Amino acid sequence: MPEQDESPLLFDNVTKTYVRSHLGRKKYSRGVRGLHLNIEQGEIFGLLGLNGQGKTTTLKLSLGLLEPTAGTVRVFGQDPFEPAARAQLGYLPELPYFYPHLSPREALGFYARLSKVPRKSLRRRIDDALADVGLLAAADRRASEFSKGMLQRLGLAQAMLHRPKLYVLDEPVSGLDPLAVHDIRNMLAKLNTQGATILLASHSISEVERLCRRVGILVEGRLARILTSADWAKDGLEKLFIETVMPEVPLP
Repeated sequence: MPEQDESPLLFDNVTKTYVRSHLGRKKYSRGVRGLHLNIEQGEIFGLLGLNGQGKTTTLKLSLGLLEPTAGTVRVFGQDPFEPAARAQLGYLPELPYFYPHLSPREALGFYARLSKVPRKSLRRRIDDALADVGLLAAADRRASEFSKGMLQRLGLAQAMLHRPKLYVLDEPVSGLDPLAVHDIRNMLAKLNTQGATILLASHSISEVERLCRRVGILVEGRLARILTSADWAKDGLEKLFIETVMPEVPLP
């Protein structure tokens, strides 16, 4: 088990370069470069950046889905490829997918067994997760009947099942209606008050501004800036974001 003083997520001078081969020639492209980032215990950290600037690469590195070209990534002091590290992670992709013929109860039962949730507490864990995301009344409907907002809720329930200490969320409110956005926001805030640490990547600056205490901005694969809520208290996060990613654009 990790020590209490170890960071939930640490990037130490991490670089990820993609190599593609075609007709004997290699093509190199940038993922992230020289990334130093320490996600603190109990915080919601927002990751911002334009498309193609390294957000998805950063999330995949934290999940152990990619191996860094250089540098180290640690989840509670462990390599994210280790099962013990992954057991402490909960992941919500931008577009969660579930087999359409399964009900939420059946889908969560499958993922709970993969996550080694004890059999004796399986039903209670599933019902608790569905209740937390507001889907208990729809627990036996087919996923094919669900709206995007309902699938997003189910995705969050799946991430919560094994009660992880660290959540990695990719665009959790993208394309949702205002009520669903409100509900997801409240769910994340509740998880945080219960002690969870959250890494949140999003294009929704207003939601990041509401939820996060610190925000990192990626530009061309580098962490160009880390801001705190005190930094954007006066002029807002959007203005600081634009100044960082497009410094030549004059702002009022």
